[in-house]
Amino acid sequence: MSAALFALGRWAYRARRLVVVGWALVLAALLGIAWLVGVGTDNTYAFPGTQSQDALDSLSRTFPQFSGTSAQLVAVAPDGGSVTDPAFQQAVEDAITAIEAIPQVSGATDPYGGTSTANIATDDSAVLVPIQLSVVATAVEPSTSDALQAEGTTLQQALPDGSQVAVGGALYSQVDPGIGISELTSLLIALVVLLLTFGSLVAAGMPLVTAITGVGVAVAIVLTGTQWVTVTSTAPLLAVMLGLAVGVDYALFIVSRHQDQLKHGMPPEESAPRAVATAGSAVAFAATTVIIALLGLSVAQIPFLTVTGVSAGLAVASAAAVALTLTPALLGFAGWRVVRRRDRPGAADDATGDDESEADAPEQASQDDEPPPEASAPRPGGFFGHWVRAVTKWPPVTIVLVTGLLALAAFPALGLRLALPDSGSLPEGSPGRVTYDLIAEHFGAGANGPLILTGSVIQSTDPVTLVDDIAAEVADVAGVASVPLATPNETGDTAVIQVIPTGAPDSAETEQLVQRLRGLHDHFVEQYAVSLAVTGYTALGIDISERLGASMLPFGLLVVGLSLVLLAMVFRSVVVPVTAALGYALSIGAAFGLTSLVFVDGFLAGPLNVESVGSVTSFMPIIVMGVLFGLAMDYEVFLVSRMREDWVHHHDPRPAVERGFHASARVVTAAAIIMTSVFGGFILNGEASMQPIAFGLAVGVAIDAFIVRMTLIPAVLMAFGRHAWWLPAWLDRVLPAFDVEGEGLTKEDALASWPEPGDRLAIAAEWCRHERMPLEADALDIRVPAGDVLVVSGGTRASRTDLLLALTGRLAVTDGRCKVAGLVLPTRAASVRGRSAVADLGGDDPVAALLAALDGDPGLVALDRADGVADPATRVELRGILDDARRSAAARTGHPLTLVVAGTAAADVADLLPAGAARVALELADAPQLAESWGRS
Repeated sequence: MSAALFALGRWAYRARRLVVVGWALVLAALLGIAWLVGVGTDNTYAFPGTQSQDALDSLSRTFPQFSGTSAQLVAVAPDGGSVTDPAFQQAVEDAITAIEAIPQVSGATDPYGGTSTANIATDDSAVLVPIQLSVVATAVEPSTSDALQAEGTTLQQALPDGSQVAVGGALYSQVDPGIGISELTSLLIALVVLLLTFGSLVAAGMPLVTAITGVGVAVAIVLTGTQWVTVTSTAPLLAVMLGLAVGVDYALFIVSRHQDQLKHGMPPEESAPRAVATAGSAVAFAATTVIIALLGLSVAQIPFLTVTGVSAGLAVASAAAVALTLTPALLGFAGWRVVRRRDRPGAADDATGDDESEADAPEQASQDDEPPPEASAPRPGGFFGHWVRAVTKWPPVTIVLVTGLLALAAFPALGLRLALPDSGSLPEGSPGRVTYDLIAEHFGAGANGPLILTGSVIQSTDPVTLVDDIAAEVADVAGVASVPLATPNETGDTAVIQVIPTGAPDSAETEQLVQRLRGLHDHFVEQYAVSLAVTGYTALGIDISERLGASMLPFGLLVVGLSLVLLAMVFRSVVVPVTAALGYALSIGAAFGLTSLVFVDGFLAGPLNVESVGSVTSFMPIIVMGVLFGLAMDYEVFLVSRMREDWVHHHDPRPAVERGFHASARVVTAAAIIMTSVFGGFILNGEASMQPIAFGLAVGVAIDAFIVRMTLIPAVLMAFGRHAWWLPAWLDRVLPAFDVEGEGLTKEDALASWPEPGDRLAIAAEWCRHERMPLEADALDIRVPAGDVLVVSGGTRASRTDLLLALTGRLAVTDGRCKVAGLVLPTRAASVRGRSAVADLGGDDPVAALLAALDGDPGLVALDRADGVADPATRVELRGILDDARRSAAARTGHPLTLVVAGTAAADVADLLPAGAARVALELADAPQLAESWGRS
């Protein structure tokens, strides 16, 4: 990956004008398409497979009057007055007549027209008018909504002074969130942090430019998708929030690496692609983990949540793509100006960023821009040096204190309640919120969340009486305040019973009532032969909360299992992935606990602009779990990769932790502060569905970065010492390798001039060992010119086979220096495998094996068990095939085919070697006692 990213970064740097113009055109085109094609977000939640959704779908066919959205008008009499006064009643009835004439309104219930008094307050202080519309909320015309509000205003003018009228309900329960001053403030905070981190306004501005570009691209695509799929308003807002946060961080990591390299004298044209190859590898890894976690939201099997996850994942992918391409392009324009003047070479003080000025910069860079510190190097100083030494001085104490603190913070999560946002969570003063508060005050909290019981009564000969009997029994159920409506439809085949709970829509009392009514299902079937289902917006919220709660465990297992595998791939360790996963669990638990403390218990609700408390958005936990997982792995990679790099070079655990921490802590700190400030800006925005998500992410990032990754993890690694970097050999062989910090690129650069320039060597190895080589065996030291033959003899059959596999990229080279066909092993093992072949001549058909190996014109062919061919005629045929292959290769490439031939003794394979081919002999140590440790049976 690092090689591919290096090529991408180099291209973007050189073609910077094309890249910048290209992204600008892409952004403009996508925004234009979104404006032309997009139809806007739709906050209609659908949850297929739940009882409430199935019942609503059935009502849309049998009782369409109840399948559309609804509204409510509440009129409150002045102090001392009564809504039953003739003048007051007449004004309300006139308003009802006018409302029923509004297009898309299917009916309005007259609270004075029936025997039920449920819509008149018990003290006659207020009257409630339920309004039923014939279409769902998203199909309601703006003129209809405006006309309902206008009739409310007209009624207000007709009523006595001191009266109060409000129109709200489900139609007005959702607002489209926007970007406010708090989000813009968070970007200013990010700019300040970037300025302090980089010390350059040019460098500080780049992450903001790339992040805004990435967000614009992602949101334009999401809004375009509204033409074909239902997208709630949460989806683009989450995409904006997450895209800004990760977009700034991804560019921050790349620019920071670029700055460090420039300070060591590396020219910008070399540094920019190298930064993309190294820090960009970690960016690609981090983005991949976040995207996988977000796509994992589909495990809940809820369409709108899947769309939300895809939208957020698209924002992360867009942020990564922009960071990896637009950032090096901008670095090309900036030249040396991304560092302070004192850090620039003297000849480049006045650099303008053009190619000519860059070319004048002195060549002071070495291939190793940041050589690993020596084991005797002084311990790191400064704030971060003192910090890491403090938290690792007594590792057990740090581990116990941090774990106990986070467990205490997680305790309130036991009281976390989930619910869909309703009018009670709207900003104060909005029509929906005013209506909600007035209804709760005069009719009880349950009037804002009526339940609907529905079922087929087609078998009854007297459906009206049947429905009345059921309603009378329902009214006696504990938790039922009233039953204001019980009626069959016009065809007499479907019944609808409206139930007003005594508790608020998001209360535990209402949830218990829903379960209680559903528990009476069998009773109603036996007594009345009617299968009743409980539905309505409140029941829908309860069902979705239950499903999402059940999905948290499998989703958590998914992301934790994913983290174990991915981090084991990166760090080749057992301790690192296990502690990383446990640290994530502590972070998410603390985030949920603090969220519950604020949004359920009301702690600091006022200062945080939380409009209502008691519950959080149903989908908050699973979204926070997915996003925080990716970000936690992000910080884990950037911190621990530097520690592992130091460990690989020096194998000293304490300096590895200290120096690795010091090398990356500054950038991770800046990234975490930026993340927290961006998420924090969405808390103060006041949008109910996003507030708990933003809060959970803000505190989760802060806890995970500063308490878990920068405090707990160093202490744990120090406590385990050398064992922190241990991985069983069998697992090391099974797991694929992932070069997340571009170590392979660094190794390639270090070996760029080795062996000597101009040497045409097919194989060069110096102190080289491979993964199956016993420690007692001598390391390899060989040179094979292109077109020559390497004859491997001695040792055991297994040792010879393993050597051939290692030289052809099929077995990992672990130590020393090794190049095959000019490609460094193991970094370019895949390319070496593509340019080489192995033929086992000891099988039943050696000729077929050789021909298969030569298919594809490899540049190097290894012949294993060449002494295993007993038939002289076959050996002659094999030699003829090899002679032809070498001549063909010489005609194509200018030099013959390079061969590696293995046998027990050199004399046993001599007659197979092409005439005139120069030979290089390699005699392996003949040590039978080592055969078992070479791992061959």
